[in-house]
Amino acid sequence: MRTINFTEFRNNASMYLTKVENGETIRIIRHGKTIAEITPGGDNVDKLPAWKKKGLRLSVKGKHLSSAILSERKMD
Repeated sequence: MRTINFTEFRNNASMYLTKVENGETIRIIRHGKTIAEITPGGDNVDKLPAWKKKGLRLSVKGKHLSSAILSERKMD
């Protein structure tokens, strides 16, 4: 485990996060006290962030939803 101070982490965060991705654990201290420990994610952590995953697609046989909405609008 590597121990660094907060200023060092702030100035080189990208480098340290890459080290965490590669399996290293980083302990961050400020004023001599541990404030955080950054560890690699477990195997159950998804590789893609939620906003990059494919969305849910619903499909129903029959009319398209847009057709149903337009027909409802014409009734009023």
